[in-house]
Amino acid sequence: MPTQLEFAKANILTPLMKLVAKKEGINPKILLSYIKEGKAVIPNNKNHKIKNPCAIGFGLKTKINANIGTSTDKSKASEELTKLKVAIKYGADAVMDLSVGGNLRNMRKEVLKHSSVPVGTVPIYEIAVNAQKNKKGFINFNANDMLEVLLAQAKEGVDFFTIHSGVTRASLDVLKKNKRLMNIVSRGGAIIANWMSHRKHENPFFEYFDNILDIAYDYDVTLSLGDGLRPGSILDATDQAQIAELKILGELAARARKRNVQVMIEGPGHVPLDQIEKNIALEKKLCHKAPFYVLGPLVTDVASGYDHITSAIGGALAASVGADFLCYVTPSEHLRHPSAEDVREGVIASRIAAHAADIVKYPKSAVIWDREMSRARKARDWKKQIKLSIDPDKAKEYRLSSKPRLSNVCTMCGKYCSIKLMDECLRE
Repeated sequence: MPTQLEFAKANILTPLMKLVAKKEGINPKILLSYIKEGKAVIPNNKNHKIKNPCAIGFGLKTKINANIGTSTDKSKASEELTKLKVAIKYGADAVMDLSVGGNLRNMRKEVLKHSSVPVGTVPIYEIAVNAQKNKKGFINFNANDMLEVLLAQAKEGVDFFTIHSGVTRASLDVLKKNKRLMNIVSRGGAIIANWMSHRKHENPFFEYFDNILDIAYDYDVTLSLGDGLRPGSILDATDQAQIAELKILGELAARARKRNVQVMIEGPGHVPLDQIEKNIALEKKLCHKAPFYVLGPLVTDVASGYDHITSAIGGALAASVGADFLCYVTPSEHLRHPSAEDVREGVIASRIAAHAADIVKYPKSAVIWDREMSRARKARDWKKQIKLSIDPDKAKEYRLSSKPRLSNVCTMCGKYCSIKLMDECLRE
């Protein structure tokens, strides 16, 4: 069966395209054209039935992703499934299982079974964990081990893979020559860099990219070309190593499209506000307008405990100038394994960023929500305000926790509520 990209190239509208276009509120033929040009993707493995599929890319609402998964210290599958439910309840458009602890395959199968949205993975994690378990070293794997894991995950139904194919011997040479403060902060990128250093071979995700395309094509897995050399400090942003990798990813994206494999590009990282627009423009230019999946970006390095806010600031700006997919960041980033409440806060912060950006990109459609909220506030209709809130649960909790003496105001202004005063003033 052809991939969604292959159908689009043949100008064939699929039921999936029609369904997603309806959710977006656009003509299905327009969505088809975006997919055909490589400006949009629909992550949906042929073996995975998704209740709420989505399209990511140009001309579409900004989407958000929530990461879950076990760690080497926290490996209870039940806790991660709770986080999955929380992420979806509060509006994540996709989730990624980044597990590295416990039984990875069982964890992934449960996530795939219970997720109503697309599921992504970073296969190098399972490859490294298997090598550590079976060959007594996380770098003791070969190309066959890599391809076996990719094939197994594709068969199970994983909708998109993050693969770090741009961490090559050439891009690592650029990193070494242009010293960074933080070197490599990508876990997958660091694993591959260690493998290359010890094996003295090229990155297998780069060397065997055609084999990876075969697997992705057979199951219509969307490739998310990972930014293994993303900056982990604002002082390293937009450096030569990052750009060298981005150029490689652009070349690989073109190869993927020729093979009818859907592809998107992952981006930074830690980036100061004044460099975000340049980063988006570079990706769109070097990667042939492929959808851009940004990790934040975080606009300062000093907000430990509040990096969901740091990320939302960067994400809003990035999406407003062309980023298509925001990876959430939780308050626990850099500090600990996230809790379910951290996941909730991260998802909400990212959704706020995405919607703020969509107001700039698509004011006619996105602002409808804000208009309804403003009308509810003018009418002092608290039930409707709560219903329209991005997090109705929290809005209701706040309202009930501080009851005003007058029912048609809140305890911030009480009887001096400006809206109430002006209603009475203009009524005279």
